[in-house]
Amino acid sequence: MKKIFFVFAALLVVAPALFGQTKSVDENYRRSSIYSIMVSHDQEKYHTEIEDVFQTIPVPDKFDNHDLSVKVVTSSSKKVNEAEVTSFLKANNVARHMVGRWFNRDPQTGECDMNLIIHRGLYDATYFDVELAKMSQRGYGMLSDAGEELIGNTFVIVNDIWYNDRNKGARVAGAIFSVLGSIADAVLGTNGFSDLGDSLNALLSDLQGFGVHIVTYLYRLEWNDDIANDFYTRHYIAPGEVNQAKINDFNSYDGYSLKYIGKQESISGNLTLAGLNYYDPSAVMTKVCTRAIDESVVKLQKKYEEFKIKTPLFSVEPLTAKIGMKEGVTEKCRYEVLEPVIDENGRTSYKRVGVIAPVGGKIWDNRYMAIEEKAEGSNLTETTFKKISGGNFYPGMLIREISVK
Repeated sequence: MKKIFFVFAALLVVAPALFGQTKSVDENYRRSSIYSIMVSHDQEKYHTEIEDVFQTIPVPDKFDNHDLSVKVVTSSSKKVNEAEVTSFLKANNVARHMVGRWFNRDPQTGECDMNLIIHRGLYDATYFDVELAKMSQRGYGMLSDAGEELIGNTFVIVNDIWYNDRNKGARVAGAIFSVLGSIADAVLGTNGFSDLGDSLNALLSDLQGFGVHIVTYLYRLEWNDDIANDFYTRHYIAPGEVNQAKINDFNSYDGYSLKYIGKQESISGNLTLAGLNYYDPSAVMTKVCTRAIDESVVKLQKKYEEFKIKTPLFSVEPLTAKIGMKEGVTEKCRYEVLEPVIDENGRTSYKRVGVIAPVGGKIWDNRYMAIEEKAEGSNLTETTFKKISGGNFYPGMLIREISVK
């Protein structure tokens, strides 16, 4: 079967890093980083519209955005498999570009800096630079810590998405956009309203049937002390330094790699049209795609330990955190409470100090457009928990979901 992926190696450049942003207390923690890509199928219905919608969906807010410039690639087949996705990522040196993104590497001069690592690692920039300049044990410890907790927790999710008609009996199956066009004309007064009622009924039937099928492939950037040392020795070019040999070596190097972790398949569920503008197909498609992708990410987190997120306690009286249904929170979930411990060399570890559980009726529905559809819990701004075990907790301690047997 013929398959075409757009080759985009030349386009994979570092997206602008965001510095100088003020973080609130509940955001002041180290997140994992993620690069999200879509595989589009140019023989499938609505592939162009779904591509457009996908590119407006933000990275899940419990991750740092590690996107490269390319967000969508195309295949002429109906679906792809893990071997094809892995081959594509390797052929386009995505791992190498992701490493370059971490060090703000200039593709022309090869110059690098530590600004993004300092920013995401919550380090004091001056102190970090001084310790490195002294070549102190603490400086090396901070570098290693940053690698383990930041670069080593960088993920790629490849979302293979195609249209899925959930309502096969819709009167105007596959005619969403033509119907929308006629209704929009009527609303704007460019045509008569005589057939608006019939058109609207057909439209609502078809919109209720609109869905997507997603298979999400999860990868993790390989990073350890040996890889880090190799990077600093072979490829790191300090600001103002000129080293064409290092530039050439980095551009041809294929030693950086992505580890395949696993996949998750999701099909969008029943969609409520509450809060949606019926005349805007992108609103419906955005809701469907966002909910489906969020569901895939949650299922991957529950399935693979290394992909689980940590998030801080927001308050202790009551015990709350700013996660909710979007992150898969239910009454059955259990979370360990972790206290960060920094040793004399600046390396961070986490010690479990307790276990908490969500309180029924006080779980935040923070899913996309939950407020507009007036879903239960959408009026909350955090989820309330109860203590199962442990000592004294304080805001800023991290929580992470644990498996319940």
